[in-house]
Amino acid sequence: MDIKTIDDYIAACPENVREQLRELRATIRAAAPEAQEKISYQMPTFALNGNLIHFAAYKNHIGIYPTPSGITEFKEALAGYKQAKGSVQFPLTQPLPLELIAQIVRFRVQENLKKSKNKSTSS
Repeated sequence: MDIKTIDDYIAACPENVREQLRELRATIRAAAPEAQEKISYQMPTFALNGNLIHFAAYKNHIGIYPTPSGITEFKEALAGYKQAKGSVQFPLTQPLPLELIAQIVRFRVQENLKKSKNKSTSS
């Protein structure tokens, strides 16, 4: 399937997960209004001075990929969810923790802006 936009990605997902993906997208957009939407690694991605967060739908969960720093920073709040170094899985049987996701995205925005500022001052 030729996925070029986040709309394409959501439309290609099973109907039972589309609303959660729309809510997730809106949450990320609200937390990072200047971020650009794109498809990267075949996943919906938001970027602002580099990638902020990716997300993807699977058979039993929605995964978010806010980089390892985004997971580490919120490790305690994410303790009830299956995690890996740079990802966390939210079961489809539970509501998405949208406020927590918004906090993670805002953290990633600040992190990327700080990195960008540091690069421009060291150049």
